[in-house]
Amino acid sequence: MKGESLWHDDSLSVTNEGKLEKYQDAQAKLTRLAGEAAKTGLQINIQKTETMRINEKQANPLLLKGKNIKEVDKFTYLGSVVDKHGGTEEDIKSRTNKARFAFNSLRPIWNSSALSIRNKLRIFNTNVKSVLLYGTETWRTTKTNTKKLQTFINICLKYILKVRWPQTISNEELWRRTEQAPIDIQIKKRKWG
Repeated sequence: MKGESLWHDDSLSVTNEGKLEKYQDAQAKLTRLAGEAAKTGLQINIQKTETMRINEKQANPLLLKGKNIKEVDKFTYLGSVVDKHGGTEEDIKSRTNKARFAFNSLRPIWNSSALSIRNKLRIFNTNVKSVLLYGTETWRTTKTNTKKLQTFINICLKYILKVRWPQTISNEELWRRTEQAPIDIQIKKRKWG
């Protein structure tokens, strides 16, 4: 992969045997890219263009047509947060917020007496849990991370089952009644099939 540019939709990752290219090489590739794009009538939008450096001490910004390209510490790519430290914690927070929004927008379903628990759980799995677990294949899984995810899921499942305080239910009983596996097992299945 020496000196190869990897394209992902609208993003460009510049690599050199696992290391970032030198600043001059990255600047030259960006200038060449802008030139080739111009030949076909395309322009790089400098307001939408961002760069992120990992393990790079170079302070000079990349330039496009004499203007600095904005440097960021994190960005969202295909719905997942990418940052200089791997992004897992930030992504989990973002995914949990999105799943919480999805769960709350479906409250009329959770409160409905016309739907069976089984159907509510199917809706939960497809509309809430899938949002929460999107991208888990790339996450670094730690006990802290899995506990945050499991806590969110358990709260949702208890709400669906109408288990309210001061009632209690063990996690094992909750998972048995809802036919759910612990989150760490679900993540492992997503990673390894």
